[in-house]
Amino acid sequence: MLDILKDPVKAIQEFYDLTGRSIRNLLRKPHYVNDILLQMDSIGFGSIPIVAFTGFFSGVVMAMQMGRSLQPYGQTSRTGTFVSIILVRELGPVLAAVMVAGRNASGIASELGSMRVTEQIDAMRALGTDPVQKLVTPRMIATAVMLPALTVLDDFIGMVGGWIMSNYLFGLPTRQYWTTTWQALGWSDVGQGLLKPFVFSFAISLIGCYWGLRASGGTQGVGRATTQAMVWASITIFLLDVFLGKIFISQMAQ
Repeated sequence: MLDILKDPVKAIQEFYDLTGRSIRNLLRKPHYVNDILLQMDSIGFGSIPIVAFTGFFSGVVMAMQMGRSLQPYGQTSRTGTFVSIILVRELGPVLAAVMVAGRNASGIASELGSMRVTEQIDAMRALGTDPVQKLVTPRMIATAVMLPALTVLDDFIGMVGGWIMSNYLFGLPTRQYWTTTWQALGWSDVGQGLLKPFVFSFAISLIGCYWGLRASGGTQGVGRATTQAMVWASITIFLLDVFLGKIFISQMAQ
């Protein structure tokens, strides 16, 4: 029984050690600003098409389903209210995070895994460079900055998709849709919609880096690390969403 638990417990310890070292490096020099900017471009701007595409069609589908559900009650004018609340509170942060995880957690694991199996990381240590500070911390910072921005983009484009569908299917006037959309949102909704992706960003970047640095066994090991990074990052995003959602609901109930 203890042998079965040994590997999971060791993996958890290694992950928390990597997380602690990455956060401590925020206060240490050098900060590798060029690497951070390069990762912001790769993680952030490189993810814009897939996040925008996903956000638009999620808004379209929500408006179509909500509008049809509200139509028998003569409440199609409230379609924008439901679209905005669902997007900003839940669907926008989670969808953006899952898309970024699929593109970047696996990409980070593949990149670092290739460096690991070709002994580039060992060479980096031999030259006196901390691999965590050089490779992990810049990716963590870049993801923490860009994922909330991508979530805002996802929310807005989703609302645009909802507006197009509401106007096309139900004849909802543009002014009425956007008025109800903005009026439905409070500062707590905006805060929740920005805090979630910020927390998700640490899971995406650190899980990707962790599995990449653990890769072994040549190209097959890199492939396994890439798959594990994607799977665990996605699972962690949903677990964190439940945990954060429970906290916000408890605060709103007080």
